[in-house]
Amino acid sequence: QVQLLESGGGLVQAGDSLRLSCAASGRTLGTYAMGWFRQAPGKEREFVAVIRRSDSRTYYTDSVKGRFTISRDNAKNTVYLEMNSLKPEDTAVYYCAASDRTIPTNPYEYQHWGQGTQVTVSS
Repeated sequence: QVQLLESGGGLVQAGDSLRLSCAASGRTLGTYAMGWFRQAPGKEREFVAVIRRSDSRTYYTDSVKGRFTISRDNAKNTVYLEMNSLKPEDTAVYYCAASDRTIPTNPYEYQHWGQGTQVTVSS
């Protein structure tokens, strides 16, 4: 079992940057593919990015490509989401999640979730 705790959210202006962190306890993150999702009010949870456990290859949803970067530090048991050039439409609660799948991009493929951190981007 792994417990995940996100941090780093906040209120920023359009064009600003934020770095979200997801710290794990209970089990090493290196055994999981790690993903970031987001959920805006009234919308379904949306895939943002994933980093594979085997080779740390990364995949992103089209709307964040070139702006967001997912990375992992297995020694610190932490996954990061660097978000640049933020837009108001990036406003959401951001969740990190752990999966035993290879390239999981759907919420149902993830077994462990954090509690989320709010990101609000003002125009």
